[in-house]
Amino acid sequence: MAIKLLMRWDIRPEKESEYFEFLVHEFIPALNRLGVEDILVWYTAYGDVEQKLAEGVVPSEEKMHEILESEDWIIVTDKLQSFVVDYDLKAIQANNGFQI
Repeated sequence: MAIKLLMRWDIRPEKESEYFEFLVHEFIPALNRLGVEDILVWYTAYGDVEQKLAEGVVPSEEKMHEILESEDWIIVTDKLQSFVVDYDLKAIQANNGFQI
């Protein structure tokens, strides 16, 4: 059963340039190396919700546990959190539709 990883956060205003460089050149490639596929990142233009929503899919619950417990995951998410606030993460059973 595929598992979807959902992450949300707000970008620290003083870190926007560095954040975008990190997202493109480090964060997304790191998720790919860890085995996260079909990565999508959305920007919220209106409303009182997190500024960013990111998702990716892994093939199984076992693989998700392996990723979330890995040193590489800890390193990349720690670095992400230096650029963002209100970081949240959850893993759910994946389906073909939009999930939050």
